[in-house]
Amino acid sequence: MSKFWFISLLILLLTSQLEIKAEIQDPVNFKVSLENISDEEFDVIFSATIDKGWHVYSIELPLGGPISTTITTEIADGAIAEGKLLARGKEIKEYDKLFGMDLRFFESSVTFIQRYKIIAEKYHVKGFLEYGACNQESCLPPMPVDFDFSGDGPKDVEKDENTTDDKELTPKDTSLAIAPLKEDTIAKDTSRVSALVSDLWKPVIKELQDFEETNSTQNASWLYIFLMGLLGGFIALFTPCVWPLIPLTVSFFLKQAGDKNRGIKDSITYGISIIIIYVALGLIITAIFGASSLNAIATNAVFNIFFFLLLVVFALSFFGLFEIRLPSSWGNKVDKKASSTKGLLGIFLMAFTLTIVSFSCTGPIIGFLLVEVSCSGSIAGPAIGMLGFAIALALPFTLFAMFPTWLKRAPKSGRWMNIIKVVLGFIELAFSLKFLSVADLAYGWGILNREVFILLWIVIFLSLGLYLIGILKFERNSSKKEAMPVFCKILGIVSFAFTIYLIPGLWGAPCKAISAFAPPMYTQRFNIYHNSVEARSLDYEEGMAIAKKENKPVVIDFTGYGCVNCRKMESAVWTEPEVASKLKADVVLISLYVDDKTPLEKPEEVIENGKKRTLRSVGDKWSYLQRLKFGANAQPFYVIIDNDGRPLCGAYGYKENAKDFLDFLDKGISAYKKLQSSTQ
Repeated sequence: MSKFWFISLLILLLTSQLEIKAEIQDPVNFKVSLENISDEEFDVIFSATIDKGWHVYSIELPLGGPISTTITTEIADGAIAEGKLLARGKEIKEYDKLFGMDLRFFESSVTFIQRYKIIAEKYHVKGFLEYGACNQESCLPPMPVDFDFSGDGPKDVEKDENTTDDKELTPKDTSLAIAPLKEDTIAKDTSRVSALVSDLWKPVIKELQDFEETNSTQNASWLYIFLMGLLGGFIALFTPCVWPLIPLTVSFFLKQAGDKNRGIKDSITYGISIIIIYVALGLIITAIFGASSLNAIATNAVFNIFFFLLLVVFALSFFGLFEIRLPSSWGNKVDKKASSTKGLLGIFLMAFTLTIVSFSCTGPIIGFLLVEVSCSGSIAGPAIGMLGFAIALALPFTLFAMFPTWLKRAPKSGRWMNIIKVVLGFIELAFSLKFLSVADLAYGWGILNREVFILLWIVIFLSLGLYLIGILKFERNSSKKEAMPVFCKILGIVSFAFTIYLIPGLWGAPCKAISAFAPPMYTQRFNIYHNSVEARSLDYEEGMAIAKKENKPVVIDFTGYGCVNCRKMESAVWTEPEVASKLKADVVLISLYVDDKTPLEKPEEVIENGKKRTLRSVGDKWSYLQRLKFGANAQPFYVIIDNDGRPLCGAYGYKENAKDFLDFLDKGISAYKKLQSSTQ
């Protein structure tokens, strides 16, 4: 059973949502206003509120880093900019290894201020603020916030009666909802019109969403959570706090009822009560944290530190260092109440007594399960996980009541239950490092790089192997005289084999079996393994022409020079041999940098969400392409299309898992081959 749990847990944890739903993200909201400082000076103020989990980069970051916040004044009639753009707010400074520099950014809120000096009777200033925003999973392209103000000069200068007083104008709507592109939305620059109205730019948002709905990624995630809960419940059955209670409880129901049918009915009621109690626990977790918090937990450093410490405590409990118990008075009171109560309420209270009495064994398993499902980002995750756990826990009470003779063949309580507890302790200790790694990356401590993580796993699984073959002893959970069962020794050999498998990872080997848990490859300080991938083209139309000539599908990589997570994907996922091979040989890779500041030959004007928008740079053009054609604006963003620009499968976002990205590539390549064979 231990072997089954261990292997199944690894498989389940490696299986999660492969694709993302393309969507426009708008995590930063700006309000623009004008404030008169004196008769001759005024400030243009950009006040931003930032959604939880996102941050906006500060001004004047070093070259080669993420996008700095800048201001561009396009029209300055009767006024000139005085001084530099200023930032007001709680600035956070962190060293980023990937860029090799200190990054400065703001969370929650920030205010940017640009002062202007009036030098004429009337003034008119127009321009835009440009900023970059990121969270732990994606980055937005450089986003403009327009401003347009006009007014009178100093009071001692003669006014023009037709000039309005100083006023606050609403900045242009920067909403990213996409309207279908029409020919009249393009500037009259006919030399550039053909590219933006070609079939390759035709929106495919609906087609992309249809792929994602067909894939049922949400249902797949819920199934994964349910199966994980079911597996945890079966494991909890074989602990010393639960297994011995099964025959006692079943015998009690059969004897108390007086006949078998009534005993079966009471046992079913007992099982349903267990399910209700644990599902209620899952719902309480959701209610406490809230939907938005559950979605942010996976990348929240504080939560991950808490989860790391929690799992370490659970592991030490399973090792026998101490026991985690609820107050004994709770169990006594509920048990006394159950004894004096008849009917459905009495049976429900008996089930509640079980949850309290067995907590020292089930608590760590439930805690581990809730940690995992909470980090999945699924709002219903805790309730679904607890449903699976409760069904597995309740099932034996009903089955043994229906078939009492099975009890005679059931394993008797014994040392094997303590062995399971210790094995679970090693597993929880290993997985706790996953959460410490997330916090380490978030704060930039650099204490848990990839080789340190792998080294700790080597120590943990080597120790597990030594325990299973009987060399390593735990005084409270094993006897020095008894030899370990043969099956345990076999599992010990498996643990040793896994340890040997991990060793090359110290020098940069992929170790794909742990890619979902280990820190990304770029944290590896000593790496003899390199397999870089370069894009075939940095231009959309050019890359599509290459793909059509070579008869290959296209992988579009919407990226950015300042996109941290884009670099992580390139260093940790693209360097995997199978991924690199497919990106080089089986597809045409086009990388489109949405923060490319190279100016277009002539600015292009488009209508987006009913508002006129000016595309000034190459990056603006590619960012517009992503929003228009695919209905998304965050990076990294990957989509596979055919030679006519139609999607072949759902999109893929930031997820450092080579296996999942490889599945994404295989799905698109396979769809392209089927399309080609059907047209021949």
